[in-house]
Amino acid sequence: MSFDAFARRDEGYAEGPGGHDPYPGQEAHPGQDAYAGQWAHAGQDVYAAPGQGAPAGPGAYAESGPYAGPAPYPEADRYTGAGTTPAAAAVTEPEAPEAGPQAVEAEPGQEAPEDAKGGRLAAAVTFLLPAVLAFALILHGIGDRELWRDEHATWWAAGLSIHDLSMLIRSIDVVFTPYYVFMHGWIRVAGDSPTAMRVPGAVAMAASAGLLALLGRRLFTTQVGVLAGLALAVLPLTTRYGQEIRPYPFAVAAVLLSTLLLARALDRPSFKVWVAYTVSVPLIGWSHLASLAVLGAHLVWVVQKRRAGDKIVSWAYTAALILGMCFVMPMAMSGSGQSGQIAWNNPGFQDLVDFPENLFGSWAVAVPVMALGLVGLCFAGRAALPLAVWIVLPPVVTYLTAAQLHLFLPRYLLFTAPAWVLLTAVGVGRLAGPVAGVKAGSGGAVRRGFGWVLAVAAVAGLVFQSLPGIREAHHNALGEPDFRGAARIVEAQQRKGDGIVFSGVLQERRAMAYELRDDAGRPRDVLMYRTPQQRGSYDAAECPQPASCLAKSERLWLVSTTPDGQPFSGMPKTTATVIQKDFRVVKTRKLDYLQLVLLERTRAATDGTSRDDAARRKVHV
Repeated sequence: MSFDAFARRDEGYAEGPGGHDPYPGQEAHPGQDAYAGQWAHAGQDVYAAPGQGAPAGPGAYAESGPYAGPAPYPEADRYTGAGTTPAAAAVTEPEAPEAGPQAVEAEPGQEAPEDAKGGRLAAAVTFLLPAVLAFALILHGIGDRELWRDEHATWWAAGLSIHDLSMLIRSIDVVFTPYYVFMHGWIRVAGDSPTAMRVPGAVAMAASAGLLALLGRRLFTTQVGVLAGLALAVLPLTTRYGQEIRPYPFAVAAVLLSTLLLARALDRPSFKVWVAYTVSVPLIGWSHLASLAVLGAHLVWVVQKRRAGDKIVSWAYTAALILGMCFVMPMAMSGSGQSGQIAWNNPGFQDLVDFPENLFGSWAVAVPVMALGLVGLCFAGRAALPLAVWIVLPPVVTYLTAAQLHLFLPRYLLFTAPAWVLLTAVGVGRLAGPVAGVKAGSGGAVRRGFGWVLAVAAVAGLVFQSLPGIREAHHNALGEPDFRGAARIVEAQQRKGDGIVFSGVLQERRAMAYELRDDAGRPRDVLMYRTPQQRGSYDAAECPQPASCLAKSERLWLVSTTPDGQPFSGMPKTTATVIQKDFRVVKTRKLDYLQLVLLERTRAATDGTSRDDAARRKVHV
């Protein structure tokens, strides 16, 4: 198999001797039942057993390796007339091409049916090569980068008891319930270190690279599939989101798994495959609601198959879609009333312009991937339209509905990147055609070798463009405060009885709770009046009478992330006034996007507090 499979096409079929269908078995001709075995005649088996040669019949099939596959038609243009089918052509052409190794060697660029591409071993290798590479890149330094605010939210929600988590999702983030429940169980088993919590996402993202390779193998060729999987493995977005404790890697994996199952169901339909596809539909919605936009591309594939003559596929798809969505709609309807959580996301036109850069990590990666993807779109045959819908529909729909749904974010649309990468692999295959085609030499092995060399060169070039983004993915997210550094200072210099207070709008309380989670003597959150668990929220309620709540604290650690550099400007004015009146600044440490201020109570404030406390105690006695 080689890039020769991307020879010039006429309505999806390669021209030249033995015009080849790059999607063997995917479409039935009018009047044939796709579920009774594509291209099968009565009393015949589509594939001959190993060593048995071509099946009996009027020369409809030729032997290709251990499996019998569709024989090349000597005159492809004869079958373009209206009402002409391959079966009829076989009757008018009684002399079929001679089967045997020579027939295969004469067409080195053609692909055999899926089952003839090496079987399960070839499929396993196709999956494992990109998956292992992706996992190795993601695993490197996976625990070095600090958690950022959304990852802190995952830790907080997943660490709650089931009762407290149920209270939380009643008011917020119900759409992430499946992910939080999964992470709740994972944390109980593996712990809550950054590395442990990031492993599930790493596995899901690595599996996505392997699933993309299998999808490319089924839609096009093994070479294109492997190239697409390897390309996705080395993209910065794979490392970046593979090292993130959020559901986006699971959304990518679910979309690719569902699309692969649909392609399998359309190619070789069976009840089991359709059941598997039905199960995959809720997996898409449970991972992220925005990912359900890929169902638009699935619908295009089904319509194409229906127009090709398959009378059953539309009913099978409709049943699968209805049953699958029954498990998603209750959660989606509940989440529609909680969109206020992301109401801050109101993108403008510039956000739409910057979308490719933010999706792929940099323009240096986005430009070559998208340029080659557009080339591949021109030569993707019948898969061109579904892949285009996969790429275009989700960002367009989420952008147009951003004022209501607030879903236009690159990380929400991460699942569109594999479609670009797959088309990029197709484009590389097409550009490699003139080099690895018939003019490259007479030997099929030589041409295949050239194709693989060009594939490796393309991946190497993409790696070179991606290296800066991969290195950046190991650093803290831009604009995220250095809470880990602040926690280390507090642990080293704290005293018994110290308190901690917060100023800012970046969820400082939750971040410091994570970084100080293993410190039994950590400072007490003196201003927390009601816990987040009590409120069924991510945020605590602060003390309405700060002077009373601060009365027993002699020292305070103030963690401030205010953008104006004023440490007290991010807290209620009453609280700031009390602290500035009763405490003095001892020292200030400036870290990345964060100020850590140590305060001590003044002597006058101590005396005043003592007299007030004594008076109150005397009255109560």
